[in-house]
Amino acid sequence: QLQLVESGGGLVQPGGSLRLSCAASGFTLDYYRIGWFRQAPGKEREGVLCISSSGGSTYYAGSDSVKGRFTISRDNAKNTVYLQMQSLKPEDTAVYYCAVRSSNICPGIRVADYWGQGTQVTVSS
Repeated sequence: QLQLVESGGGLVQPGGSLRLSCAASGFTLDYYRIGWFRQAPGKEREGVLCISSSGGSTYYAGSDSVKGRFTISRDNAKNTVYLQMQSLKPEDTAVYYCAVRSSNICPGIRVADYWGQGTQVTVSS
């Protein structure tokens, strides 16, 4: 069964850090572009960061609020992609999803091969 599983979410205080993981099973991530997305309550899903098969990262349009605080990385040996989040703010509270696309273009909200089920991140004191 092909699936993506996110983990690492939880409750964190403002200014804290979390590392989210996106693990693939049933297929290898080596040749996929992987994107991290998030959806806050009452808001549309938005892209955060994307990573290419070679490890290059790209911020999605509209993700200026996470620049300098979030980074993306991948470990092909573990078939996993990570989202490192630092200096977290209450406005980062959302369900975070990963998605993959077997293309040289990053996955989009409406264009992805697979989605994970999401992991909740809550930033609150």
